[in-house]
Amino acid sequence: GPNGAGKTTMMDVITGKTRPDAGDVLFDRGIDLTRLDEADIAELGIGRKFQKPTVFESHTVADNILLALRGERGPFSALFGARNRVVRERIDAVLETVRMMPVRDRLAGELSHGQKQWLEIGMLLAQEPKLLLVDEPVAGMTDAETETTAELLREINKERSVIVVEHDMAFVRALDVKVTCLHEGSVLAEGSIDRVSADPRVVEVYLGR
Repeated sequence: GPNGAGKTTMMDVITGKTRPDAGDVLFDRGIDLTRLDEADIAELGIGRKFQKPTVFESHTVADNILLALRGERGPFSALFGARNRVVRERIDAVLETVRMMPVRDRLAGELSHGQKQWLEIGMLLAQEPKLLLVDEPVAGMTDAETETTAELLREINKERSVIVVEHDMAFVRALDVKVTCLHEGSVLAEGSIDRVSADPRVVEVYLGR
């Protein structure tokens, strides 16, 4: 949807940042998210990635994933025995998914913009969410990075639900999923990218004719 359509507000409501005046937000067998605070909603397995990547730039890529891992993360919990091996395996599995194994020991601050986006998606995956909310992930990316991001999100979507807010129609087409167009807080059109982009109401909203 165009600016002001309600895309970010929708994500704010899902994550508990904004309280709706009315209505329900049901998740995972009928849990009403409007009755929970942000921390409780995150614990249910809802992760959100904002448009601008936020990573720990003075730490390595692998340590960024370590800091994000779901479960016990105290300074002594990962030092001993089998747990140390299990943690490394979990970190490497996430890094493989987000195509970051070749740079696992680099400082996050040295990464390209696209790589920082992938690392932050990896940090979300480390929290083992059931639902990922991803806001304009390919803004500022090269064409090659955009293509890789589409592949990555398609792969993640095999095991987890993903909601992507995006204006790049070529990227949306590459995702090959159901598309919903919002306008002034309501659903204007829904279906395949071809169906939605050909809808006269969508054309009018985006092109003003």
